[in-house]
Amino acid sequence: MHPGTIVVALGGNAVAPPGERPTIANQFRHTRASLVPIVDLARAGWRISLVHGNGPQVGDDLARNEIAADQVEPLPLGVLVAATAGWMGYMIQQSLQNALARAGVTRQVVTVISQTLCDANDANLRTPTKPIGHALDPVRVARLQARGVAVKQEQPGRWRRLAPSPKPVAVVERDMIRHLVAAGHIVVACGGGGPPVYDDPALRLEGIDAVADKDRVAAILGRDIEADVLLILTNVDAVYHGYGTAHQRAIRRLDLASADHLLAGTELGTGSMRPKVEAAADFVRAGGGRAIIAELSQGVAALAGEAGTTITREPA
Repeated sequence: MHPGTIVVALGGNAVAPPGERPTIANQFRHTRASLVPIVDLARAGWRISLVHGNGPQVGDDLARNEIAADQVEPLPLGVLVAATAGWMGYMIQQSLQNALARAGVTRQVVTVISQTLCDANDANLRTPTKPIGHALDPVRVARLQARGVAVKQEQPGRWRRLAPSPKPVAVVERDMIRHLVAAGHIVVACGGGGPPVYDDPALRLEGIDAVADKDRVAAILGRDIEADVLLILTNVDAVYHGYGTAHQRAIRRLDLASADHLLAGTELGTGSMRPKVEAAADFVRAGGGRAIIAELSQGVAALAGEAGTTITREPA
């Protein structure tokens, strides 16, 4: 008997960490390392869907398109999200297939290019907030600003490009993903948050040039396929009170009311942990059993309640 259904969200920075050249060899190496907890989950019998980010990768692909624009027709951002979902899905799928074979685990892995339904009138489309690509040198920053492209200084001297990030509403291919997961296949879905689309009254589905937040999309996918657990793997070992201060303290458990209280304050700021906690709370609010935020290498321990931050509807 399988222990349940789990959606695992894996960040794009885990595959292309800052400060290292994002060669494809390096990205394959990091992908192989990042999939160790997925093999453990597969061995334990979990039904699994894996969602991955693409922030560094889609930004790099956009830069490649712009640099080569005088030679070949460039592709818009929404199409590049689908492109990264394809090649990163291939990278994850192949690496996971090899790892499962070495571990003697007989499970099939499949990548689904899934679209994320958004509202065409979402105000977030008018104000870019999501960092993409890698750190920019001063010349690149100046060139982008001269073109009116939004950039942000994440920390002193570290600038990144920003893309619009609409709030996801639903996963278009949710029924197919649910069917594949229920059949026992490991499904790589909603890659890079999935290419955003909107429902046009006349044309039906049409693409949006934006990047959806993969953690929010993972929460929606978890709701849609009736997952028991949402596991968000990141580069921080837990949610913290006073993070970055001398008095920081890891939060091991949060009920939904406490999570909402934390989100209502300013302690989480506007950094990457806020959307993770929001996504985790949304998943639990929608009926999920528990959501866990943990450091990549501690995923299985966090699932056992020994690491990370676990969010549930009621106090434990």
